[in-house]
This record gives sequence, structure tokens and C-alpha cells, in this order.
Amino acid sequence: MSLVINTTTPEGIVLAADSRQSYRNMKGMARIGSENAIKIFQINQRIGVGITGLAFLPEGGVQKNVSQYIEEFRRSSKVKKMGVKDVVWKLHSLFNDKYHWKEQMDQIKANIQNDLNSKGCTILQMEMDDQSLKFSFRTPQGTIENGMVRADPIEILVAGYNPDGSHQVYSATIPGDVQELRDSAKAGMEYGSSWLGQGDVAARIVLGFDGRIQNVDFVKEAIQDQGEQLIMTQLRGLEYAIQWGTMTLQDAIDFATLMIQTTSAIQRFSDGINADPGDMPGVGGPIDVAVITPDHGFVWVKKKKLRFDDHQVDLDNEPLL
Repeated sequence: MSLVINTTTPEGIVLAADSRQSYRNMKGMARIGSENAIKIFQINQRIGVGITGLAFLPEGGVQKNVSQYIEEFRRSSKVKKMGVKDVVWKLHSLFNDKYHWKEQMDQIKANIQNDLNSKGCTILQMEMDDQSLKFSFRTPQGTIENGMVRADPIEILVAGYNPDGSHQVYSATIPGDVQELRDSAKAGMEYGSSWLGQGDVAARIVLGFDGRIQNVDFVKEAIQDQGEQLIMTQLRGLEYAIQWGTMTLQDAIDFATLMIQTTSAIQRFSDGINADPGDMPGVGGPIDVAVITPDHGFVWVKKKKLRFDDHQVDLDNEPLL
């Protein structure tokens, strides 16, 4: 699943990501396929993109890495003048067109029906909305259980500066929507940190909880009684008071890489949570880091290179010894 971190400060913007790429084999088991995947991309001199989630899409009878779609997009001459909002909406449209996720949901529905029927269960309800499938069934023992599945998402984080010097950060989920995360023109939204992918460890560290807290019964009851907005506001009182507006660019780099390193370490020693065991250790491998500043634009701080023994090759420059 991976982890992409963005930290936006007055000095500039940081994008960082791990390098692990996982997949599901023919038996549906999660496997680690590579520790050298590229997840951070330069779109133009002012804008960068991070991507997590589904790694391959079928095209022409073969599996095509989603990174290839990003590379093809950034080679377009039109991207040079694009703003941050233009880029995120173009990519959202691109992947909505390339990712036939509705077909995947139809296949998931058929698989669940076949699996439940083979186990002697009685399907009581199956309801599919735009992004998920909810179902309930009665087991042979007479108990009623509920379930919900979603299509594997593609998540995109777009950050950078517009031609007028303003900065913005957006996230996009396919299937799903586009969300504005940072905007220098809006008070209270100028600076901060956001993450995509397996962000539960980062959320627990910074926010004091992760999104799965809403699955806890007493939290569900509180939300039903008092409303989600009020409960989430109270929970955000646990968030560490980090002064993003005074953070230096180096501190932002340190923070982003620390979150990725800590996530990788926790995944090494754990196997999900007690309420939902068996998680995939999807964060690992080298960490790539890029910064974007008003004066220098997009600059790589650390990027993987091809290597053999002591020889390294930077495809953007000359071979290194």
C-alpha cells in the first residue's frame, strides 16, 4: 500500500515516499513485489506528485504500472503551464478513465456470492453504491453478519506552486473525489502535513488516533448521539501542537522521513491491530525525498539510483562511480 507524506512550510514543500510495492497473487495473498518502486514524480518545475494504492492496471492484455501513466502525463507539453488544481483534476480524470473499477466491483460481488453460497450462507442483502458494496448474510448457525468491501483505490497527492507564486496541495482518490488540503490563500490552510496510503501510524503519532477508532462501539454510539463533527472535534484535542508555520524546510524533511521510518518499524514488529489482525507490511525500502521551493522549484534531495555492486547510474545525469 505504501506511504506518501507531504509537509508544507513557509520555506517550501516536502514530498517523501517509501519504495515498497506489493500485490496479490493468484490465491489472493498479499506479497511484496519490489523494494525499488518510484512513487514521487516531478510534473513540471513547480509541481510534484506522490502516488499510492493499486500499482498496476490492465491495458492491452498486459499489466501496466500506474507510474507509467504519470510519466506519460508529465511529458505532455501542456503540463508546463498548469497549476496545482489543473494537475490534480487532469490526473483524477485520467485514472478514472483507465481504471475500470466498476468492473472490479462486479467481479467482487460475484466472488462474494459464490463464496457465501459455497459455505451454506443465506444472502439477505447486497447493495452497491458508487464506491462500495455492503452486504448481510445468515450463517448456517443462524447468526446474521454484515460486510463491506471497496475497490482497491489509487490515491494521488499533488503539491506545488502555481504560476502566480501561491501554493496548494490536493489529494485525489480513484474511485472517489478530489480534496483540497492546503491553500496559501486561505487562512488556517496554509501549512501542515498530510499523508496517503498506510497512514495509521502517522495518524496515531500526530493526531492521537487513526480512522479505525470509528469502528469502536462506544465511539459509534457517541457519533450517533452527538454527531460526527462534534466527536471528531473533541478527538482532535489529542493532536500534537506542531508549529507548522514556523517549521524549517530541513525540519519538514526530518518529520516526513521519520513518519515513514516509524511506520516501517511498527509494521516490522506488528501484524495489524487486535480488532483487525493480518495487515500487510506495505511500507519499506529506500525513502525518496523531494522539495519544492518558490526560488528553486522542484529539487530531489534523495532519489534511488540504478546500481550494480559499487557502480551507480543516475538516469538524469552521468554514471557515478
